[in-house]
Parts: sequence; structure tokens; C-alpha cells
Amino acid sequence: MQLRKNLILIIASVATFVEALDIAIINLTIPSIQEQFHIGVEQAQWLQTLYVLLFGGFLIIGGRTSDQKGRKKVFLWGGLVFMLTSLGAGLSTSFESLAVFRALQGLGAAFIMPASSSIITNTFRETQERNRAIGVFSSFAAIGSGSGLSIGGLLSTYLSWHWVFLINVPILAVTLILAYFYIPKDEVSTRSSRTDTLSAVLLVLGLLGIAYGSHELTNFEENPLIVVGALLGGLALLGIVIYRLKTVDEPLIRLSLFNHPSVVISNLVFFIQGAFFIGFLFLISLMLQSDMGHSAAAAGLMLVPFSVLSALIAKFVLPFVSSRFNSAQMGVLGWSFMLGGALVLWSSLYFGHPLPLVLVGAACISGIGITFCFTSMAVLSIRDVDPGNYGVVSSLTSTSYFLGGGIGLSFMTVLNELLPSEWAVGNLSLSLLALYALISVIILLYLARGERGRTLASS
Repeated sequence: MQLRKNLILIIASVATFVEALDIAIINLTIPSIQEQFHIGVEQAQWLQTLYVLLFGGFLIIGGRTSDQKGRKKVFLWGGLVFMLTSLGAGLSTSFESLAVFRALQGLGAAFIMPASSSIITNTFRETQERNRAIGVFSSFAAIGSGSGLSIGGLLSTYLSWHWVFLINVPILAVTLILAYFYIPKDEVSTRSSRTDTLSAVLLVLGLLGIAYGSHELTNFEENPLIVVGALLGGLALLGIVIYRLKTVDEPLIRLSLFNHPSVVISNLVFFIQGAFFIGFLFLISLMLQSDMGHSAAAAGLMLVPFSVLSALIAKFVLPFVSSRFNSAQMGVLGWSFMLGGALVLWSSLYFGHPLPLVLVGAACISGIGITFCFTSMAVLSIRDVDPGNYGVVSSLTSTSYFLGGGIGLSFMTVLNELLPSEWAVGNLSLSLLALYALISVIILLYLARGERGRTLASS
């Protein structure tokens, strides 16, 4: 029984590793894609934007569907879509087809993530066992995000950019076969099989509008009506969604979930975490290549040890910390490393980018901090909700993460254009990362202090 549960943990973790990997893996391949299709940086960046937008926009639908239609079924279908679109992207001969397949990859990932998380939380029910499993699962997501730059740089240099997509195919083929045979068929709620489709569509369109408007803020002078219209239209659609969630009989998301402070705080911190970490992945690529002159392969190799470090932290340190700290305290620990890493990177600007200093900063963030942050907030998000809502809550936090990443990256780009620097990665960008980390530390310290006070009062 325990062997089967561990195998299920590995299957779900590998699937989420692949979809997390694809968030970062494309960063160091952009120059190769530009060269083949003769496109500029702004056009090439839509490959990342489309993936993140459809991933974040459809996560709620994926979570709701996994709760209603069955976690195993949604996992298998999401994995199949991701595998086939990865094959299509890898074989693309035009930028347009590559962009379409990249967007559809995000759609598949949106169903894999909440279904995987729900499989884990429903397989491991005992508190300490579940925390350990979530720690392993979250560390695979963190390792996937952290190792994407390394793998992408090596593949694009020694093979071609096509392989950053094709590498997913054999991994997912094996994963899906094992999932079909070893993940048990879960019971599907017979209470209601309806999905609030209209709210789901409006939610996606609203998120797309806000993200597109944020992304185009740099072109505000040329297209002010389009930018303002996209932002206001997105906000209006989200307002309609909130109204529907209050009035329809079977809403996509039950607003009562937000009565739990743990759900509210975990979503807020995940939003900041997305802005921080996706921004970091973008900045460290620019810093190593544009500012320090390293090749894509060299930059990728430099970041490999941090993926290994993250795995070691998850294996040997995380269980010890999670057994002694609650989720808020563990979050403070993780964000303290993130803050320290951002400050070290910021200080490197004033010393001419010495490589040891840059690598220490990257280690604090992608090797240590992100592992604790992902795990602590994943545990916090489901702490006070019933198991039937695990899928929706997981998709909520992931949506917050990717929406934060999309909007945060756009905001960072706007600031860099308004206040240009002699470096590709300037003072302002790294200061913004430090600010994100500081805000998160303050929020979680406040939560930890409140929980400690309630514990003392009850005793």
C-alpha cells in the first residue's frame, strides 16, 4: 500500500515538474527562436506570455473539473493535451504555429496542476504524511522552475530550441501510462455535475484583458485606447464574475472559501511569489548573458547546482523544518532567503557583477528559498478547507501565482523602459524583487504572530 502511494506521489510530481519546467525552459532559447523566424524580442516574448496567461486563466476551470469529473480523468486528459501540444510546438516550422501550440500547452498545464495536487492531498490523509507529500510535490514544481534555465540553455546550444518542447513527449508518455494503471479511479460527487461555464469563460477573458493591458503599457503612447480598454474591460468582466459567483446556484468558486484567512493570505503571497520568481528567472537570464557575457549553455550549467541544492533541501531539510515550524513560520524562513538573495544580486551591480556574488544570490532564491515558499503556502492554502475543495483551492493559488507573474513581469518591463539603465538588469528591477520579498515576510510574520497569540490564549 505504501509503495503504491509513493508511486502515485512520483507520478503526480513528475507531471507537475514538466509543466513547471516549461515556464522557465524557454527563456534561454529565445535568441535561437528569433534567429530562425526573424522576429524581434517583443514578438518572441509572447511565447512566454501566452503560456502563462492560458495556464493561469484556465486553472480555476481545471480545479473545478477535477473535483466534479474526477482527478484521474482530468490528470490523464490534461497530460495528453500537454504531450501532444509539446510535440506540435517542437515540430513547428512557423512562429504562428509555435505560438498556437505554446498557448495550448498552457491549457493542458492548467488541468495537470490542480488534478495532480488534488491526487496528492487525497492520497495522503494523515497530517504529517500529507505535509511530507506536499513538500515533495512542491519541491518538484520548484525544481522544475529552477532547472528550466539550465536545461533550456543546454538543449538550445547543443541540440536546438525544438528539443525544449520535444523533451516533454517521452517523459509524459511514460508518466501517463503509469498513471492509467496505478492511480486509482476516484469517486466523483453525484451532488452536481454542472460547471458554471459562463463564469469560467468571463474569468479567463477578464484575466487575459488585464494581463494584455499590463503587457502593453510600454506602448501606451501609441495605443492608449487599446491599453485602457483592455484594463477596464478586464476589470469589468471580473466584476461580472464576482456578481455571478454571489447569485448562481452552482458557482465556479464558492466565495465562502475566502472566509478562511489562510486561503486569503496564501493567495496574496502566491501572487507576490509569482511576480518575484518569474521576474527572477527573466532577470537572471539577462544578467548572465547580456550583462556578464556568458553563452546560453554556460549560463545553464552555472544554474544546475541550484536545482540539485533544491532537491537536497526538499529531501533532507524540509521534513525537519516542517515538523517543527508551522506553515507561516516556514514561509517566513523561505522569504527571508528570497529577500537575502535579491539583496545580494542588487549589491552585485555595484561591484561589476562578480560571478561568486551573483551565484550566491541565485542560490538563496532558486536553491533554498523557493522550496520553502512553495511548500509552506501549499500547506497553508488547504489547511482550513474540506477535502472536496482541494482542487479548487489549489487552482486558486496557482492562478494567483501566474497572474502575479504575468502582471509583475509586465510592470517590471514598464519601469525599465521608463527608467533605463546601463545594465540589461538594472537597480530598479532588483530593488523591486527585494520589495516583493519584504512585503511577504511582513505578511507572514503578522500571520505567525496572530497564530501564536491564539495558541497561547487557548492553552
